[in-house]
Amino acid sequence: MADDPQFPDDPGTWKVLTREYLAREPWYTVRVDRVQLPNGHVIPKYWISEYPPWVNVVALTGDDQVVLIRQYRHGIERVAWEIPAGTTDARDTSLEEAARRELLEETGYGGGRWSHLTTLSANPALQNNLTTTFLAEGVTRLRDAAPEANEEMTVRLTPLAEVGRLIETGGFVQALHVAPLLMVLLRRQLARR
Repeated sequence: MADDPQFPDDPGTWKVLTREYLAREPWYTVRVDRVQLPNGHVIPKYWISEYPPWVNVVALTGDDQVVLIRQYRHGIERVAWEIPAGTTDARDTSLEEAARRELLEETGYGGGRWSHLTTLSANPALQNNLTTTFLAEGVTRLRDAAPEANEEMTVRLTPLAEVGRLIETGGFVQALHVAPLLMVLLRRQLARR
């Protein structure tokens, strides 16, 4: 049976027959599920990576500068452009609080008007978490950045008008950062019509 009555012909959810955790580390939690599809077919091993919710911030200053960072990412072994981002932790009371904390820690910027921009999945087939991105407009520099010991980054204010070129030329490689930036650029373009 479909989960959404608006789409009665949608595929149904899978039934978890067994679940086994192979690793439970802070940054590496992997499980293997044995699942049964609504048609009766059984998949004996379906691998899932578990993560806490992630948060991103598209932060704009009053003069339309985007607060970006440049950071080395060992998975791809290169430095790339990113928006401030991170993961939630036990002290966060909400996703927005986590996003505000990450923005302040990584860049020293804060304040402004905050709104939910989008919620996306990095890989809904193989990961259990979602990434929520907030739009923070009118942020200001409140203090020096104070990234965690395992983070080395530089903060760069970049005119919003230049962000499209950075995306087009491959400066951004993180899809969960590109999508919300493109949403902001599209909103601006539509507002000018």
